[in-house]
Amino acid sequence: MSTHHEEKFLPHSPQQMFDLVADVAQYPHFLPWTAAARIRSRQPLAGHADPLAEVMEADLVISFKLFRERFGSRVTLLPTQGQILTQYLDGPLRDLQSVWQFAQGHTGPTSCKVIFDVDFEFRNPILGGVIGLVFGEAMTRVVRAFETRAKALYG
Repeated sequence: MSTHHEEKFLPHSPQQMFDLVADVAQYPHFLPWTAAARIRSRQPLAGHADPLAEVMEADLVISFKLFRERFGSRVTLLPTQGQILTQYLDGPLRDLQSVWQFAQGHTGPTSCKVIFDVDFEFRNPILGGVIGLVFGEAMTRVVRAFETRAKALYG
């Protein structure tokens, strides 16, 4: 299984960063290798301690050179806790889990500590081995794309 962990302090509020990452439908406009996004469903997460909690199911189409695959995920949005959790549903992977965490930064209300953790594994071990060689750099580019998008949206 490939894993990646990244922490950054950004000059945007935790709510702004949460909203940006939660807006899955906009990913094709700025996220590398994302050709399409579709929200299958979105509804409140009943019975959760966070009254604003929601769960959505979404499909992303990832395109890189000759590789073009669709995969589905369940995305749990926990705004009061400042977390977004992703679980793999279907597609070319064996497993995918990610956690975004957004907390108040050390320089005031317009500062955010962003923590991103992702684990995934391909069904095909050969493809997994090839992707594993560039996985860390790819995830760094993904996080950088969110950072760049935040700067464009929020200044």
